[in-house]
Formats: sequence, C-alpha cells, structure tokens
Amino acid sequence: MKEGIHPKYYDLFATCVCGNKVALGSTKEQIRVEICSSCHPYYTGQQKIIDTEGRVDRFVKRYKKLEQVSG
Repeated sequence: MKEGIHPKYYDLFATCVCGNKVALGSTKEQIRVEICSSCHPYYTGQQKIIDTEGRVDRFVKRYKKLEQVSG
C-alpha cells in the first residue's frame, strides 16, 4: 500500500436518537443516526413516525388538498 493516500480509520460507536450505541469502524470520527435496529418498526413491531422538517405535515396537507379537488 502507498503511504499517505489512505484516510484515517476510527473505531467508534454509532449513536442512535433512541440512545442505542453500536460499535463499528469508519473514516468519520462520529456517526449519529435517526433510526436503528432497536427502534425500527420492522424489528420492534411498533409504528413510530419521525417527523423530519415537517415532511409528514406537508404530505397530509397535500393529500387533503387532493381529496378536496377530486372528491
């Protein structure tokens, strides 16, 4: 391998919003995620809506407008 061309490799913990931490390696110093296997609806069986930047509200508003126009 050539010297000086590869990025630094870190051993770190990826942190989820729910507080779960997973050990892994990356070229980034820290990793934060919104959803992981301990809080994902597929694995937990519970529905959980994470509204990022009002996306759910905007969708509901558009859907209501569409219903009024078509029906």
